[in-house]
Amino acid sequence: MKLRVEDISAKVKTLDYHEPQADVNRLLEQGPVCEYRVQRPYAIHLSYYRSGMEIFFSGSLDAELTATCARCAEDFPLHRRRDFRFVLAPKSIGEDGGRNLNAEDLEFSTYQGEEVDVSPLVREQLLLALSAPPVCGDGCRGLCPQCGINLNLNSCSCSASNLDPRLDALRSLKVSRR
Repeated sequence: MKLRVEDISAKVKTLDYHEPQADVNRLLEQGPVCEYRVQRPYAIHLSYYRSGMEIFFSGSLDAELTATCARCAEDFPLHRRRDFRFVLAPKSIGEDGGRNLNAEDLEFSTYQGEEVDVSPLVREQLLLALSAPPVCGDGCRGLCPQCGINLNLNSCSCSASNLDPRLDALRSLKVSRR
């Protein structure tokens, strides 16, 4: 979504729209967080205004995803909502090489030209909303380390004696519960 800088005034404007999922899915496939896929265009609610040359944005995003559980390797549906805010300043103002950044500057970016493309900034917010690694539920039992069966769906007949011998020392420990 591109906004013309000259159309952004001191009066707060709101915008509701949907971002296509293709670009973020391409990033997810190529990056280290490949356990997620966005299922459909995700909803963006955006408020923005300009003060001087700085442009202030705040809003939220809602996305429907499919994630692959890190414990049981099953796909499961996931909903993510994230509130965000960021400030854009002209590139000529924001050039200090990042030497003097503080906590507030983490919400600060720059723009250049007569238009501001908020799509990359919103995609970044969606990526920040994804926890790694995804788990289908707190009670997920995962896969059997011996036979690989999904322990949420079935039990297996693997015995505890087939466990890794390097863990024998841990089995002999006595733990007191207080």
